[in-house]
Amino acid sequence: MAKSNAIHSRSGKASSESKVRKRVIRAACKMSASGLSPGRTGNISCRFDDGMLITPSGLAYEDLKVSDIVYVAGDGDVPGKQKKPSSEWRFHLSVYHARPDRHAMVHTHSLHATVLACAGKPIPAFHYMVAVAGGSDIPLVPYATFGSEKLAEDVAAALAKRDACLLASHGAIAIGETLEHALELAFDVEVLAEQYFKVLALGPPNFLLRSEMAEVLEKFSSYGQRAQDD
Repeated sequence: MAKSNAIHSRSGKASSESKVRKRVIRAACKMSASGLSPGRTGNISCRFDDGMLITPSGLAYEDLKVSDIVYVAGDGDVPGKQKKPSSEWRFHLSVYHARPDRHAMVHTHSLHATVLACAGKPIPAFHYMVAVAGGSDIPLVPYATFGSEKLAEDVAAALAKRDACLLASHGAIAIGETLEHALELAFDVEVLAEQYFKVLALGPPNFLLRSEMAEVLEKFSSYGQRAQDD
């Protein structure tokens, strides 16, 4: 009986892992097809076991197979004979360590978010929807070489109290409780970035007061279906 239970447990885990791998691929293909991250840019991960499952480095999303998604353990080890993980695996893992309440990450090179990031501009409270990222702004992480420990540390610090940020001269990141939430937030960030870019072209923006953003954040905590979760 004990042996049978062990086999069943391994089989169940393998089935669960396969489902998560497929969800990562679907999200990556949707990200690419929508134009959020052109070509082979960007990357996506989902928390799994003590580590994560992440897109591999340099492969076209539409060509990904279930076996191509890479498991990276919580200590950064890549066990077995797997593909090379995304070069940004370090900041994915750092954020999962810093935010145990978030289970998925989408990193994009979306057009307007990247334009603002390259101009060294965070997204301030020009519109109340900025609060969708969990605060009164969407911060800008200082430039550090892609894939570096420094970038991983800075990203984790920026996302300690936010669900999205921009990366200077690089792109954007969105995190969420699920892949669907993270991907939706990545779309929201790009829309906000485009709006802010166009507002800047008209002249100095108007910004909401801290007290006004605090009220929005309070309302967002029970917005939509969340109020029914209690």
